[in-house]
Amino acid sequence: MRRTLVLLVVMCLGHVLLISAQVQSRSGLPVLEAGAFGAYARIQAFSAGVADGLSGLWTNYFALRGAARENAALRERILYLEGQNQQQQAVVSQARALEEALRLRDAGSISMLAARVIAGNPTPGSLTVTIDRGSEDGVEVDMAVIAAQGVVGRVIAPLAPRAALVQLIVGRSAAAGVVFEKSQAGGIVVGGAGDPPLRADYVPASATIVVGEKVLTSGQDGIFPAGYRIGTVERMRGENGPDREIAIRPSVDFSHVDIVLVVLTKPVRPPGGEK
Repeated sequence: MRRTLVLLVVMCLGHVLLISAQVQSRSGLPVLEAGAFGAYARIQAFSAGVADGLSGLWTNYFALRGAARENAALRERILYLEGQNQQQQAVVSQARALEEALRLRDAGSISMLAARVIAGNPTPGSLTVTIDRGSEDGVEVDMAVIAAQGVVGRVIAPLAPRAALVQLIVGRSAAAGVVFEKSQAGGIVVGGAGDPPLRADYVPASATIVVGEKVLTSGQDGIFPAGYRIGTVERMRGENGPDREIAIRPSVDFSHVDIVLVVLTKPVRPPGGEK
């Protein structure tokens, strides 16, 4: 029974195919051939769509990889140019500092020697820098070191032939004889760890000191020539009297000291001056 049913289905399909092969479609082709062509065309269209999609995906993948490489190259180029720009700015800054130092040297009547700061002291609390001038250049201990903005410090031991150690004026054990510009009162400025890092001691109680007044070297300590800027009075505590505290902001920005001048001519200590 099952075999007869299968045979009947096969014979029906055979008749349908035979009739389809003989019957023509509107285009003049047999219906069977037209149907097969349509199905094949749809398969081709689907295959072409898939192929185009894969091709576009592959092309976009390589395009994105190429764009990524170009972006990386551009970032490297930008970084390189930024580095060159910073280097040029550093050269300009150093040239400007040297120009100011040379202008200061030429304006004075005393002998000075330009020097470059080559190192700082990493020891906490030790405020010193090293310069590239030493005993072979005529540098001696207790020579003043200044910058275009004002006093930097003094040369201290040890002293090498081509290098010298400079104690910054803001150091705890540093000091300089000073005079206040307006009141003409004398005193001694000492360094410290406060903010601001300088304070004035031994100022006459009768002297009228005002905030904003400039503080200059007096030349009476035998180290710093007279008339160079130390700083500006920033704060005072207490009225005129022995307990008055005078805080001074230094003129030099000690966070970055590059070019300095070593004063080769020591000032002559006046009779009865500070010791």
